Amino acid sequence: MYFNSITFAIFFIIVFFFYWFVLKRKISLQNIFILIASYVFYGWWDWRFLSLIAFSTLVDFFLALKITKIENRGRRKLFLAFSLLINLGLLAIFKYYNFFIENWIDAWASFGIIMSKHTMNIILPVGISFYTFQTLSYTIDVYRNKMKPTKNLVDFAAYVAFFPQLVAGPIERASHLLPQLQKERKFNYSYAQSGIHLIIWGLFQKVVIADSCAIYVNDIFENYEQYNGLTLAIGAIYFAFQIYGDFAGYSNIAIGTARLLGFNLMRNFNYPYFARDIAEFWRRWHISLSTWFRDYLYIPLGGSRGSVAMKVRNVFIIFIVSGFWHGANWTFLVWGAIHAFLFLPLLLANRNRNNLENIALDRLIPSLKEFYQITSTFILVTCAWIFFRADSISIAIDYLKNIFIRFKFKIEYLPIERYSVELIGLIALFIAIEWLHRNFEHPFVGKLRWLKIIFVLIMLVTLGVYSNYQDFIYFQF
Repeated sequence: MYFNSITFAIFFIIVFFFYWFVLKRKISLQNIFILIASYVFYGWWDWRFLSLIAFSTLVDFFLALKITKIENRGRRKLFLAFSLLINLGLLAIFKYYNFFIENWIDAWASFGIIMSKHTMNIILPVGISFYTFQTLSYTIDVYRNKMKPTKNLVDFAAYVAFFPQLVAGPIERASHLLPQLQKERKFNYSYAQSGIHLIIWGLFQKVVIADSCAIYVNDIFENYEQYNGLTLAIGAIYFAFQIYGDFAGYSNIAIGTARLLGFNLMRNFNYPYFARDIAEFWRRWHISLSTWFRDYLYIPLGGSRGSVAMKVRNVFIIFIVSGFWHGANWTFLVWGAIHAFLFLPLLLANRNRNNLENIALDRLIPSLKEFYQITSTFILVTCAWIFFRADSISIAIDYLKNIFIRFKFKIEYLPIERYSVELIGLIALFIAIEWLHRNFEHPFVGKLRWLKIIFVLIMLVTLGVYSNYQDFIYFQF
């Protein structure tokens, strides 16, 4: 069930009606209904995996209760390790089993030892990386005495399976979302209005920007040997906006949908392509994941404290693990390593927190220095995205190499019957809209709010239909 489908629209209208009009101010019944709706939503893809999310929920619910009753630190750590083993074990089996087996066999083959492959036809459960991290953060926070475990299984299960953000985030902490499930929710018109605005803007990001780019990206990356360097560079830029519009669009729809039900989810994107360095990019991109790794991996490892060797180690661990979290392919590991190399000089020079405030707060246009910083950061990020998108490391390297050695200032006509630069105007418009509203959550603010909403809705109806609907990229993670 996709956010950009008629099926979801009908589903949510039904959920909204029963939630507010039938179960009004009945918290326990609302939470039961949210849980049922979430399981219906998740089971729409494959009902068999409902048992998996239910199992993870039960394991961490009871382990957290057990941890809080034990005073002995060694035994508490044992139960935490049990939670980590089960959750990460399930993730490893469903997401990484074949990757490890195939690479193990390939490693032996390099020494002339041929082994038979016993890989399994494993289907990756949608959203497993997201809800696994949610349940893990809960048990870790209980172990650290940062929160008390809930004794209400329905509330906890609703937190784990909360359908707006279940399959692609934001990755919510129990300390933030669970208390919202345990108190009365009242319908707030202005809050709901902001939710609708986020949904409309998220649909624009996904349907108009991301899906329009996807058509070009798929053709250029799949046939990159046929095109000149200019087309390949444009294809990389299109993918940068495809993955941004796709993922930020999903997050905004999720946050907006949750607001219509009276919940506040954390912001997941904050105009990342206006970042002035890689450190700022990661403070603005997939915020829920980057802060999760910061709090549960980077800081426990020592963070930016200690010797230079420890700092280097910690940076590479967090970025490579972040890359591996995205998928079982060496391309994701290299993508993570590239960002580690780009981030490390800033950390070692103590410049990783130089750009904490929004850019050009009181100015319409950035300074030349800021423009250079934004542009150079975007180029570096886009080059790294090539590894993220390519099927293999060798293809990514070949793609990058061909940008330079086959560069011609020639606009090519693609087999999809469109010129390679046709989207440039739409991308420029998108950048301009985001720049003018970079200090706001979404563009629908100010006196021209309704005019902007009408304009976006027209774009959804026209270009949205033209773009051809695509799956959300992060569903595969």
